[in-house]
Amino acid sequence: MKVTLSALDTHESSFTPLVVIELAQDVKEETKEWLKSRIITKKKDGVRRLLTSGIVIQVFPLHDNEALKKLEDTWYTRFTIKYQPIDSIRGYFGETIALYFGFLEYFTFALIPMAVIGLPYYLFVWEDYDKYVIFASFNLIWSTVILEVWKRGCASMTYRWGTLVMKRQFEEPRPGYHGVLGINSVTGREEPLYPSYKRQLRIYLVSLPFVCLCLYFSLFVMMIYFDMENWALGLHENSGSEWTSILLYVPSIIYAIVIEIMNRLYRYAAEFLTSWENHRLESAYQNHLILKVLVFNFLNCFASLFYIAFVLRDMKLLRQSLATLLITSQILNQIVESLLPYWLQKKHHVQVKKKVQALKADIDATLYEQVVLEKEMGTYLGTFDDYLELFLQFGYVSLFSCVYPLAAAFAVLNNLTEVNSDALKMCRVFKRPFSEPSANIGVWQLAFETMSVISVVTNCALIGMSPQVNALFPDSKADLILIVVAVEHALLALKFILAFAIPDKPRHIQMKLARLEFESLEALKQQQMKLVAENLKEEWREGGKEKTP
Repeated sequence: MKVTLSALDTHESSFTPLVVIELAQDVKEETKEWLKSRIITKKKDGVRRLLTSGIVIQVFPLHDNEALKKLEDTWYTRFTIKYQPIDSIRGYFGETIALYFGFLEYFTFALIPMAVIGLPYYLFVWEDYDKYVIFASFNLIWSTVILEVWKRGCASMTYRWGTLVMKRQFEEPRPGYHGVLGINSVTGREEPLYPSYKRQLRIYLVSLPFVCLCLYFSLFVMMIYFDMENWALGLHENSGSEWTSILLYVPSIIYAIVIEIMNRLYRYAAEFLTSWENHRLESAYQNHLILKVLVFNFLNCFASLFYIAFVLRDMKLLRQSLATLLITSQILNQIVESLLPYWLQKKHHVQVKKKVQALKADIDATLYEQVVLEKEMGTYLGTFDDYLELFLQFGYVSLFSCVYPLAAAFAVLNNLTEVNSDALKMCRVFKRPFSEPSANIGVWQLAFETMSVISVVTNCALIGMSPQVNALFPDSKADLILIVVAVEHALLALKFILAFAIPDKPRHIQMKLARLEFESLEALKQQQMKLVAENLKEEWREGGKEKTP
């Protein structure tokens, strides 16, 4: 594709573009002039409409090379265990991305106690499931405390950044939203209108059946995996060689790779379907997309583990499958998300340099090279995939902690490299995204809390199924079930008590917010009193004029 960058034809050396707008090749001059006028008058709907119509291909801010170099030097260029420069990340990428890296760092350090405690359990009391009660109980309390403490840390950060209390803004239609042009009854503006019933028909008659079909296919693939496990186990029992003992891990590794492939293919399908549903607002689009992806990913990643735990009741296979799925998924994510894109980007960079050196045009070659290079970079689609990866990792660590306590240690090792690979990804693989303000991590806080509640049920059930606990109730299984349910309810009650007892905001932040609200109300009151006084004064003057002969 031929690249034309008319802005670079200028001979003014002081010209430094901040944002690049790539237009389609066949755009007319009148359209360019119209877009220029909309940009000058700061009307955002112009770019949005052109993105929807395909006239504007993409809009992105250029990297500030000097600021980026300073950020990299303090962030990831030296592989050492240290705190990240969260405030510097926020200054360059915005609050939303800074909150993700803050959460990643916090979650990694929060996993260390679980890893330290889980290691001796793994080494010394592997088969003593009754001793896992203490470890599982600690896990359940830990999962509650870390999420509540994160709320407090998040509130402190966003208060410092000025985004803790944000005024709700009226949302404009998202790019890609289409319909018959009409007048919005709320804003009075002309915009596309699309009937709600048509959207609901698309959701319930197309999207929902498609999601159910994908879930069924995921379960079908899971049963193929178990057939492979039975084949490998039978082969090992017949020969008993070292080669067949290694072969026992092959089905789990293949299944873990298939899970990652299915997750990514489904993600593309979910994005297409959610876009086809034609949601007017970006928030509605994101909510429907998150729901679709979370449901499928949860079933696809954890269905086999639940089946092994509660149907097959094979704890040895559960440990093996959990370890293989966790480690394989972490390695694949590191390669696919960061290392492979970075390698491809480096190759493309070399090609761009050769093209720039071959140019004889009178332009700023450095700027031209930067624009062409960043134009071909991948677009960062938000923190969704990053949070999803941590969410699934949290599930592997918490859902079956009493069976595989070493999961936290592997998660810590992965996250120590994840911090650097994600930083590399943001700085060198993707275009610089527009910064977005955020007060918290949004719906992901609820997702993590829901996972911690599910982990209570699964761990209590696994401990209740252990041979040691069953031996305590040889005659009455009903008593065992009642005790397990009672313990589960008690732990859930403890979780909710802890969540209620730990304030979401530190005391000093609460006081500052209360003070701010008081000062705002006082300022509003004084403004109203001043307005009333001016009105009374005006009425008195008009009354005096009427009395004057």
